[in-house]
Amino acid sequence: MEMVLSHDKNIALAKQGNRRELAKLLTIIESGEKLPINEPSESWVLGVTGPPGVGKSTLIGVMIEEWVRRGETVAVLAIDPSSPKSGGALLGDRMRMSSADNGESVFIRSLATRNHPGGLMPFLDSMINLLCYCGWTKIIIETVGSGQSEIRIVAFANRIMLVDGPDRGDIVQAEKAGIIELADVIVINKSDLPNSDNAANSIKKSLEYSNKNTDTIVMLTSSINNDGVSELIEKLDNLNVNKDRNILRTKERLLSAWDYKLLSNPYLGDILLDLESGAMNLDEALEHL
Repeated sequence: MEMVLSHDKNIALAKQGNRRELAKLLTIIESGEKLPINEPSESWVLGVTGPPGVGKSTLIGVMIEEWVRRGETVAVLAIDPSSPKSGGALLGDRMRMSSADNGESVFIRSLATRNHPGGLMPFLDSMINLLCYCGWTKIIIETVGSGQSEIRIVAFANRIMLVDGPDRGDIVQAEKAGIIELADVIVINKSDLPNSDNAANSIKKSLEYSNKNTDTIVMLTSSINNDGVSELIEKLDNLNVNKDRNILRTKERLLSAWDYKLLSNPYLGDILLDLESGAMNLDEALEHL
C-alpha cells in the first residue's frame, strides 16, 4: 500500500509565519507534489516582465519598500534563467531586490526554469495558492525578458506590468511577442535618462492607433530618484481588471497546461519517430496524444 505523506503540520506552521516551512513547502510543490490547499477566493498577483537591463528588480525593490510601509506583506517569485552548468536559478535578480528583503514582511524565492519547456512553470499556480493561503497580501512574479515563454509565466497573474527603458526598440520586441495585449500597465523606468518622455508618448500613440487596450496605463518612473513609484502603486492597487485581458491570460494558461501535458507525454519520443519515418500522420499523432 502506497504511503501518502501529510504536510498539514508544515502548512499550519507556514501559515503562522514560519518562513523555513514555507520555503520547504515551495520546494515540495516544485518537485511536482500536490498540497491539499484550496484555491483562494481572492488573490492579488502582479506579473512583471520586460527586457533585461531596464531596472525591473530595482523598481520592484522600491515598490516593495513602499508596500511594506503601508502594512502589506509581499512575496516575490523571481523566475531566473537556469544556469547551463548547475541548472540552478541565478540569483542576480534576488540580489538586486535584497535591500527590500530585510524583514518578516518580505519573502523572495528564486525559481529556475530548468526542465520546464519554454520556461513553463507547471507548479506556479500551486505556489501562488500556497502564498495566498499563508497570508501574503501582495504576490509578485518577475520574469527575465518579454518573449513568449515570459507571457506564459506572467499569465498566472491577475494584473501585468511591462517595464521598459527609454529605448523604444525593446518595446517593439514586446509588441511582436504579444505581451502588450496582456499588460495593464506599461512603465518606462529610468525616467531620469534622456528620451523617456518620447518613449512614453510613442507607446501611447501606438496604443491609440491599434484601437486596442485603450485603458492601458502608461507611466514614467525612476527607481533611483523614487519618482512616480507611489503613483504607480496607487494605480496597481486600484486597478480595474480588464475582462478581455483576463480571457487572454486564461487562454495562455490553458496553452501552458496543454504544452506541459504534451511535452511530458511518455510516448512523445516514439510518436515523433513515427512522424519522421512516415509511419504516422499528424492526425493520427494527435489521436495517440
